[in-house]
Amino acid sequence: MIPAYWEQATQELAGRDEMMHKLIQRFAGAALRSHGDAFTTLARSIIGQQISIKAAESVWQKLATAVPAITPATVLGTDNSVLRACGLSLRKVTYLQDLSRHFISGTLNETAWKEVDDEALIAELTQVKGIGRWTAEMFLIFHMLRPNVLPLDDLGLQRAISLHYNASQPVSRLKMRAIAKPWQPWCSVATWYLWRSLDPLPVEY
Repeated sequence: MIPAYWEQATQELAGRDEMMHKLIQRFAGAALRSHGDAFTTLARSIIGQQISIKAAESVWQKLATAVPAITPATVLGTDNSVLRACGLSLRKVTYLQDLSRHFISGTLNETAWKEVDDEALIAELTQVKGIGRWTAEMFLIFHMLRPNVLPLDDLGLQRAISLHYNASQPVSRLKMRAIAKPWQPWCSVATWYLWRSLDPLPVEY
């Protein structure tokens, strides 16, 4: 599912920012898509922490083979050694199990999320072990399709802003915010195009 706002967002970004105009033209026809359910998206985000997109995809495929129907119940019911054999660290196994428990107990309440603003939803998600702000922001972008998320801690976004807007020099959070000001209220869209500029494979969770 492509966000309903995508066409409007790309037109406005292209009109305000020359680099965005170039990237939107370069990746014409491509768009952010929402995949899977909330649990799958969060599980993929946890698996993707601190490893490359390619490595994360490899681990996910191994997990999908070992646990054919990935749900909170099946993850909790799978032996640690099987999960470890998929390439998961012990810490990530613990995180996935804690995530599963939150879904099974109902402490993560999906039905209320549509009414909750970005910061309140990030606060709820970060109560789960292994879900920090970055993982919550990935969830907001890729599952909730929130249009205006700027993940300042994302290394890919930092690298792309440095490359395209700061002569490849390191960029501070303050400067990132200043550069991103014209992207409002479409920071998620701008971030997605900047990710694509580094890796032509679409970033997905």
